[in-house]
Amino acid sequence: MFQYIADLITYDLFEIAQGSPLADSVNFFIYDVLKISVLIFFIVSLIAFVRTYIPTNKIRDFMSGSHYGFGNVAAATFGAVTPFCSCSSVPLFIGFIKARVPLGIAFSFLITSPLVNEVAFVIMGGLFGWKLAVLYALSGILLGVIAGIILGMLKMENSLILEDAKGGKMYEYIPSKFVEKIKYSSKDGWKTFKKLLPYIVVGIGIGAVVYGYVPQEFFINYVGKYSVFAVPVAVVVGVPIYAGCSTVAPLIFGITANGVPLGTSLALMMSIAGLSLPEGVMLRRVMNMKLLATFFGIVAVGILLIGYLFNFLG
Repeated sequence: MFQYIADLITYDLFEIAQGSPLADSVNFFIYDVLKISVLIFFIVSLIAFVRTYIPTNKIRDFMSGSHYGFGNVAAATFGAVTPFCSCSSVPLFIGFIKARVPLGIAFSFLITSPLVNEVAFVIMGGLFGWKLAVLYALSGILLGVIAGIILGMLKMENSLILEDAKGGKMYEYIPSKFVEKIKYSSKDGWKTFKKLLPYIVVGIGIGAVVYGYVPQEFFINYVGKYSVFAVPVAVVVGVPIYAGCSTVAPLIFGITANGVPLGTSLALMMSIAGLSLPEGVMLRRVMNMKLLATFFGIVAVGILLIGYLFNFLG
């Protein structure tokens, strides 16, 4: 439905020539703004509805009461089986924060969700063998667990700027009737959506310009030029691009056949999926620059290590 609307507006209403850079950018922008907006409203509203049946303190106690990082493992595993891109994972991350799930555990989900993808898993298994495919999935989950534990140990909850997410006593009105619960959750979802909308538009707008006007060959050729520094270059180059693993996986693994090492290609894919600039713009609405930079830095180091590991194994 979203693609149909995007096509209708781009090609019929605006009458932009199909296949042109402008058409690609506009179509990408309309489609993703619609998709992400609906996801944010729906997911945040759904979590608010669930909170009316399951008290916030019980959710918090269950997740935070897990020993030896079990909560991080559960969150990272949940992220691995959800088919979300980085921006689509943000509303669920916000829902976790509002439900008082510990910050490090919420980050474990946010990190793993876009990094581990079933399409990438199947393509890797078919092209490079299932042992490497399993290693890819496990390395992504492990990165989410370890990075989440580190972020949790840093005690940076005060860096959150989302309302009612910093700690202390949170006001929580719990309606008793079903109709009131629906109204309450819808109001909560709309409230969050309105605050994030400008950041959604700006973030996706940046991604749309890069998608439409910067040829994919530019990134592929640029990443493939270097040897020792190929992996960090791949991570840096991947940040401005916005796409999910399912979209970029066929392209990324295709360039491996042209001589780019698997670890370098994988680092580029993970950087595109898990460290996108639009995601950073959206997250800036709910956290300060210190926490955002720490999150990006830790994940970037993890992706670097995974890239070098796969290059070594290859």
